[in-house]
Amino acid sequence: MTRLHDDPARFTEDALAGFLDAHAGRVRGVPGGVVRARATREGKVAVVVGGGSGHYPAFCGVVGPGYADGAVVGNVFTSPSASEAASVARAADGGAGVLLTTGNYAGDVMNFGLAVEHLRGEGLRAAYVAVTDDVASASAQEITKRRGIAGDVTVFKCASAAAEEGLDLDGVVAAAHHANDRTRSLGVAFSGCTMPGADEPLFTVPDGSMSLGLGIHGEPGVSDERMPTAAELAKTLVDGVLAEAPESGGERVAVVLNGLGTVKYEELFVLWRTVAGLLRDAGLHVVEPEVGELVTSLDMGGVSLTLMWLDDDLERWWRAAADTPAYRKGSVADLEQGPERSADDAAAAAEAPTGQVQPGSQASRALAADVVAAVEAVAARMAEAEEELGRIDAVAGDGDHGRGMVRGTGAAREAAQRAEQEGRGAGGVLRAAGGAWADRAGGTSGVLWGAAVTAVGTRVGDEDVPTAADVADAVDAGMDTLLRLGGASVGDKTMLDAVEPFRTTLRERVEAGDDLATAWATATGAAEEAAQQTADLRPQVGRARPLAERSVGTPDAGATSFGMVVRTLAGHLRG
Repeated sequence: MTRLHDDPARFTEDALAGFLDAHAGRVRGVPGGVVRARATREGKVAVVVGGGSGHYPAFCGVVGPGYADGAVVGNVFTSPSASEAASVARAADGGAGVLLTTGNYAGDVMNFGLAVEHLRGEGLRAAYVAVTDDVASASAQEITKRRGIAGDVTVFKCASAAAEEGLDLDGVVAAAHHANDRTRSLGVAFSGCTMPGADEPLFTVPDGSMSLGLGIHGEPGVSDERMPTAAELAKTLVDGVLAEAPESGGERVAVVLNGLGTVKYEELFVLWRTVAGLLRDAGLHVVEPEVGELVTSLDMGGVSLTLMWLDDDLERWWRAAADTPAYRKGSVADLEQGPERSADDAAAAAEAPTGQVQPGSQASRALAADVVAAVEAVAARMAEAEEELGRIDAVAGDGDHGRGMVRGTGAAREAAQRAEQEGRGAGGVLRAAGGAWADRAGGTSGVLWGAAVTAVGTRVGDEDVPTAADVADAVDAGMDTLLRLGGASVGDKTMLDAVEPFRTTLRERVEAGDDLATAWATATGAAEEAAQQTADLRPQVGRARPLAERSVGTPDAGATSFGMVVRTLAGHLRG
């Protein structure tokens, strides 16, 4: 159990504040995460890593000379937002561009990809690489769908060392891809992890068993097996990773034996004794192994084994010096660094360009009050449903959907209220709410909801009061945004399975002459029915995909919450 916290909802913020104070000589806090205390030297590519909290030392613990220039810090097991990723990247930039890199999770891919788009729009060179090392999460034929787990360590380290050597952005991106292509991992869990403030773990492992092929966000493994001895587990891990060795891998390997939270170092060393022997028996030469906690999952009991097959470049980068709060190797005395900077200077560098607020027409401002009331009602409904949505999501996911919806809608409510006070119209209020939702909720659903609400607001505008047909057009605009960003299709067991029947039914009823309130109520019924029917589907995308069979019989959390949102909005529409 995660025992020590004050307000569970502020666990990430409180932990980050403590980290920044403890390592005040090494790092600076900026909106969205941390950067080095010394600015990135001029002309050096910056490497920015990141993801949700709950994985320390990943990700803020590896910020420092020889390793990352910055880390984006999301809420527990939740992707940071695009604006947070862009903020840290701006603060880390040394003028030669920024590589952003995370594990391969839908929310991270979406948010960091959007951050790259934003940064490029500002004139900053940026690129993104996702780590795909987890052999249990997809077959070799679908290697791009594999999750990133402790292979983050080898890929992030090599990309960072390549940047320290002076490679340009294209070269650093190539180094990251090369390290990722030659990295493989496999993990097991003996017990699940518990979110701060929760009474029960996200999943349980039967007594006398272990769960093979776990994720690092509280996702259970793909199968349960008898609890082995240390020697038996070593063989399971080594055999599983070696079976997925890259072609022409060579004989020299970097190795990470990683503890996931509650497996003690002595236990890891007992396990390493056999792992090392098995690797040598397989004809491999182990180069500077790491045994310890490097990518954790709160209080999960479990371990993972990572191998990166080395060539001359990868070995040089793997062995290069680094000095961070949680990872130190060799001496960084010879590494050239930028000037030291204050926390205020770092925060100023992270700021995004700002635009001027445009007021709405009198009619649109009057409607904005109704929009604010609707957003407030949605936030209240999500607070009521937080536990239910988290329980549904935990069946085959990480259990954070309810908490993410509460954070997102709460931020949307506050932004909508501010926007109304500033004199914005209905569209401006919706755009502000959407931006805040994406920024604070994080994760896949956060960025999708935020982008969709923003698209709806853009279509509604700030001049005229929209007709029923205009509202249907705005819903279509939001749907198109979901399709573009999400990459899912109807039938993949996502929010889209409820959105599509809502959209089509709303359009049909409006074109048939129904007033907006009537059409919306009919479309809401269609969405709720479709959300329940997702219980029969197997997920094809997202974190639940590796555990598809477990999710059968349980509706999709995103589709369920969509039904709740549109049902709540139905009470705020006039004919």
